[in-house]
Amino acid sequence: MTASRLALAFPDGPPEGRLLVIGARAGDDLSALDPDRTEIQQGSFPDHRALGVQGYRVAPRVEGAFDGALVMLPRAKAEARARIADAAARLRPGSALWIDGQKTDGVDSLLKELRGLAAVDEVHSKAHGKIFRLTLPAADWLPEGWAARPIEAVPGFVTRPGVFSADGVDPGSALLALHLPDRLPTRMVDLGAGWGWLAAQVLARPGVETLYLVEADHAALDSARDNIADPRAQFLWADARDVTLPAPVNGVVMNPPFHEGRSADPALGAAFIATAARLLTGAGRLWMVANRHLPYEAALAAHFAQVTQLGGDGRYKIIEATGAGRAAGRKGGRR
Repeated sequence: MTASRLALAFPDGPPEGRLLVIGARAGDDLSALDPDRTEIQQGSFPDHRALGVQGYRVAPRVEGAFDGALVMLPRAKAEARARIADAAARLRPGSALWIDGQKTDGVDSLLKELRGLAAVDEVHSKAHGKIFRLTLPAADWLPEGWAARPIEAVPGFVTRPGVFSADGVDPGSALLALHLPDRLPTRMVDLGAGWGWLAAQVLARPGVETLYLVEADHAALDSARDNIADPRAQFLWADARDVTLPAPVNGVVMNPPFHEGRSADPALGAAFIATAARLLTGAGRLWMVANRHLPYEAALAAHFAQVTQLGGDGRYKIIEATGAGRAAGRKGGRR
């Protein structure tokens, strides 16, 4: 979303009344809006935190009715529809619902689809995207199935639109689970726990007394809460790159992300590795899965004394590391 498109939509200044914004991110320029009359719904912890620092009222779930709404489109079509349905449910008939998105995020196909459902009375194109306004008709104008609801990804596990691997178990996580030892350490953390499938495999093994599920996506963490009723599980909505725990752990599992939007960014996985080393005792162990082409060896060597590749396949590698805080090839205590 660009400030230039917002300026086209609101040439006379911010819209009147309370405005709901769904999906704004930390890098978006929202200067065309009035912070005092704007509430932002954002479930990504890093974006939520950054927007709050900028002075906006932000929550993973904003409650109440609004005079208008602005939806920023994500890449996933099911999530885009869910955001539109969520915004429409907070507005009265006749209210304005603005939708902004890049062509690469499917804004053109959604515009075409919505023209058949409501009055589209304004469209602006700029910066490889569009922003357009719907005037809401009477209630129940959207097709059934647009509203977000938990779906069963695999038997016994639900997900929500837009979460990572929403349609089933990620193959990397499945491979990692196969390589975990039969007995696990007492205090564990799953960094980037998603909707909880890998955490459930950890809890199914003997030895575990506490498992922290750390996840930045609020919708994914809500799904994990639905999927895991085990009292040993502790759910933390946080950025795995700087999360803190009450005490060190002696085991970490993770399938770290390696994309920021559409761009591959191995620095994300490297930051997860640094966090794992920071949270682990010196005798603790890290088990992780990574795409085979990702260059994590240097980061692992910088933070762990011993790094072993346990196995993998043509796509993934499974890594075990121990000696947190001691660079590979060195002896002695923490640096």
